[in-house]
Amino acid sequence: MANSSERMDGSNESFVGDLEDCAKARSPSLRVALYSFIIVGIFCTVVGNFLVVLAIAYFKQLQSHTNSFVMSLAVADFLVGLVVMPYSMVRTVEGCWNFGKTFCQLHSSLDVMLCTASIFHLSCIAFDRYYAVCNPLVYSFKMSRSRVALLIVICWAVPLLISFGPILLGLHKLGVDVPLPENVCILLVNRVYAIIASLVAFYLPMATMLIAYWKIYKAAKRQAMQISALEAQMANGVGKSSSKKQKHRNYLRRERKAAKTLGIIMGVFLLFWLPFFTVNIVDPFIEYRTTSVIWDVFLWLGYVNSSLNPFLYGFFNRSFRRAFLMIMGCRICLPGSAPSMDLSHSKKDTNERTEKQ
Repeated sequence: MANSSERMDGSNESFVGDLEDCAKARSPSLRVALYSFIIVGIFCTVVGNFLVVLAIAYFKQLQSHTNSFVMSLAVADFLVGLVVMPYSMVRTVEGCWNFGKTFCQLHSSLDVMLCTASIFHLSCIAFDRYYAVCNPLVYSFKMSRSRVALLIVICWAVPLLISFGPILLGLHKLGVDVPLPENVCILLVNRVYAIIASLVAFYLPMATMLIAYWKIYKAAKRQAMQISALEAQMANGVGKSSSKKQKHRNYLRRERKAAKTLGIIMGVFLLFWLPFFTVNIVDPFIEYRTTSVIWDVFLWLGYVNSSLNPFLYGFFNRSFRRAFLMIMGCRICLPGSAPSMDLSHSKKDTNERTEKQ
């Protein structure tokens, strides 16, 4: 979500004068290093999220209600990497904006919209996991196909309303009297917009995720006790019901692992977005004194969250991991790799289970 400002040392004239020297902000060697580093990040964002979309679209096993949110999240993050990060890279490295005032407004609107949509999807995933872990009996009712579709629409519609409307109409800068040069693209916002946009885009979704994950954590602790009890019973022998208890134990373990994974995703989300949205609210109240370097660092930290999401899913989820490997190795084009194949176990695992039987 783009929002940058230069230090205002007492007057708008000195502020504008500093901006006009933006072309001299970086040395040639530093530009090459920054371009190389950021391009790698953009590549990982685009390719990683594209793999998530392709894996869910191709493999039927991955087509669940939860993964509907994951797929929509990957689309948002993919677009962040494809249409937002490249232009932000040029602005950060060169220090100037060479794409015109109209495209500056469009880019800022897309930046706000897509980053907010990404955050909204993370909160919906937390909401979905809350019902799956804490209220499994009502999960199919609460998270029906139509409700999932409605939540995904909300995840895109609300960010659209708080981005394109206010920015294109100029509502975000009412009362901000800072003239900017033509070669600078800075989203200066007033106090009202900073507070409302930050609350809607970050703090309310963050509160939803924290509450959901806290309840999931408590449920996971209860399930851990249940697993220990089941293991004790199985150790003493439970006859014909042992297979059912084993299945139940495996189910509880999967849900605990999913809760742990989502907790890590939540931690990463807070680590990378909290600094930006904190400064986003504070900056208008300190007369836009936050330096451009701090804005750039915090903004790119937020972008990194879009880069990491697919790797977090791939690292912690065996089915996604196998799907990614099959796609990257072009194995989905080979015979025997039908969309309905089982991704939970490798071929080696299947053979081992067959031998045991």
